[in-house]
Amino acid sequence: MDQLSPLDSLFIAAELPGLPQHVGGLTVLDPRQSQDFGFEKLLRVLDERIRLAPRYTRKLREVAGGLDRPWLVDDPDFDVRRHLHRIAVPAPGTMRELAELVGLIFPQPLDRSRPLWEMWLIEGVADGRVALLMKSHHCLMDGAAASGMGSLLCDLEPEPKSPREAPAIEPAPEPGELRVAFEAARHLAARPAATLRLGGRLLRQGFELLRAQRDPEAPPLPFSIPKVSFNGNPGPRRAFACASVPLAAVKEVRKHFDVTVNDVVLALTGSAIRRYLLERGELPRHSLVATIAVSLRAEGDTREDNQVTTASIPWGTERADPVARLLRIHRAGERAKQSARSADSQILGQLGEAFAPGLVNLFFRFGAERGAAFFMPGNAVVSNVRGTPVPLYIGGARIESMYPLSILAPTQGLNITAVSYCGNIDVGFTVDPDLVPDPWRLAAGIPLALEELRAAA
Repeated sequence: MDQLSPLDSLFIAAELPGLPQHVGGLTVLDPRQSQDFGFEKLLRVLDERIRLAPRYTRKLREVAGGLDRPWLVDDPDFDVRRHLHRIAVPAPGTMRELAELVGLIFPQPLDRSRPLWEMWLIEGVADGRVALLMKSHHCLMDGAAASGMGSLLCDLEPEPKSPREAPAIEPAPEPGELRVAFEAARHLAARPAATLRLGGRLLRQGFELLRAQRDPEAPPLPFSIPKVSFNGNPGPRRAFACASVPLAAVKEVRKHFDVTVNDVVLALTGSAIRRYLLERGELPRHSLVATIAVSLRAEGDTREDNQVTTASIPWGTERADPVARLLRIHRAGERAKQSARSADSQILGQLGEAFAPGLVNLFFRFGAERGAAFFMPGNAVVSNVRGTPVPLYIGGARIESMYPLSILAPTQGLNITAVSYCGNIDVGFTVDPDLVPDPWRLAAGIPLALEELRAAA
């Protein structure tokens, strides 16, 4: 058992009706070389290994009235059969039908009476393939931790010679009422000082933002970011689209322009956004702003928690030249990441320290009700997670691609997340279909944007 950290608890407090706080991934598998791949084998692999990630066998215990951070306690009735489900995609089972099914399953809230994750085996995918959709609450992990958890299920060969099995662990007793009350009182006593620290850091960050406006490459202030059609208030529906591009081509562009892979991914998404808005006749004169996730996780740290902050950078959408867009992103990104790793910019965890979860929940409700009038840190969130360059297998089936899905927030009806795997960068678009009616138009812009940069290089 353990109590959620201030940052982890923030994702519980931020969960609202229609705005679930779970992330996920759609993994396409080729089982044709495996003689015994199937639902029962997948159950067996999960049952053997899931206890190596203890948070996935623990359920949430919330504190009455939201007065303190929730606890994760062992689930004495844990059974993988309650978390792994099977379903079939409608014929012909192409990526379009698969994405439509994912859009129906993904937004459904997780059951808070059980460990906060579930997995769906999707059969009937075209060409003899299957897919695996995983949903996991963001309070359990960030993107880097998700990769570590996923590695528990994955193997480097179809049939590993020595399966990894977790030792049997007796469930730990839940924290008693006295301990829960003591921790709540201790955190309550510390909140005035935490609130003062948070206020000081917000003031300093505000002054830094104002000072940065002298720099033409700085992002605009949050209240002056241009709003577009996907910056409305997301509803409960979700849609999904995806694209893949060769990692070697991305690295070719990276090397030629002396930038980072992350810069190129941001430039590809910025170009796709620009093309989409031009087609709709709503491209603003000023640049849109991308909110990027910045990992604070040290090399080799595999703990199951969130160690992430955010930074906002200009997306370069006002520039027609794709190279100028890439170089602007590179210049702004380096400064933004350096600033985001400073203590004064790590506001999310400090917010969880300063205020009780119940109060944070009211704050997010207020923001969701205000919709587009709410403080907007960026037009959309863009994340890039480094995966593995070698082929992986689950239950003997080879992973062909893995497309991430993520959360939407007030004023942000679009989330773009990319992951590199086995020679490709797979990009997932999670949207509210009422704000982004055809996300496949966005997805189609990714390979087109890469070809533009390669031609320029």
